[in-house]
Amino acid sequence: MRFTLLLLFCGFSLTASGQWWRININLNFKRHERFPQLSRLKDHSVSNIRINTAVSKPLLTSVNLNLSDYSLELAEASTIKSAQRNMRFKEYNTASYNFSDLAQLYIRQNRLSEAKWYYLQSISISRQQNDDRHTIYNLMGLALIKAMLSDFESSRNDLTEAREIARAHGLQTDLAQVDAEANYIKANKTKLAKTEVHYAEALNIDSKSAQ
Repeated sequence: MRFTLLLLFCGFSLTASGQWWRININLNFKRHERFPQLSRLKDHSVSNIRINTAVSKPLLTSVNLNLSDYSLELAEASTIKSAQRNMRFKEYNTASYNFSDLAQLYIRQNRLSEAKWYYLQSISISRQQNDDRHTIYNLMGLALIKAMLSDFESSRNDLTEAREIARAHGLQTDLAQVDAEANYIKANKTKLAKTEVHYAEALNIDSKSAQ
C-alpha cells in the first residue's frame, strides 16, 4: 500500500502545499513569453578615452604691485624695532643687516639722506665684523645713492673699494656684480641725477640710533 501511494505521488508530481487542488494543470504546456534580447553593453574601458594633449598656452601678463605708503611705514617700524633689539643685545651683525634693509626702504621712497645714513652705519658694523660680502653689498648701495645725488666721484670711489675687497678675497661673483653696478650707473648717469629726492625734514639720528 505504501509503495502504491509513493508511485502515485511521484507520477502526478504533486506539490507539497496543502492547497494542491487549486493547481490548474495545463496539459498543453503553453510556452512562456519571450522578451526581446538585451542590448550588449558598450565598452567603456579607460583605454578608449581620447585625451587632448594639445593644451593651448595661457596668456599671462606680469603685474608689478608697488607697496603702499602704509605698507612701507609698517615695514620701517618693524625693521627699526628689530634693529634696536639687536643692538641692545649686542647682535651687531644682524643689526647691520637691519640697517641695510632700512636703507633699501628709504631708497624706494626717495628718502636718500636717511638711506645714506643707514648704509654708513651698516658699513661701519660689517667692517668690524669682517663681513666682507655685506660690506661690498653696502658699498654698492651707497654708490647708487651718491649717483642719485649727483656725487659721481664719490660713487666711483665706493665701487672701487668694493671691487678691491672682492678681488682680495677671491669673490668672483661679487666682483661681477660690482662691475655690473658700475656699468649701470655709468649708462644711466643722467637719469639717476634727475631723481626726485625727498630729504628728511629733521633727521634725528639720536632717536633712530639703536643704542
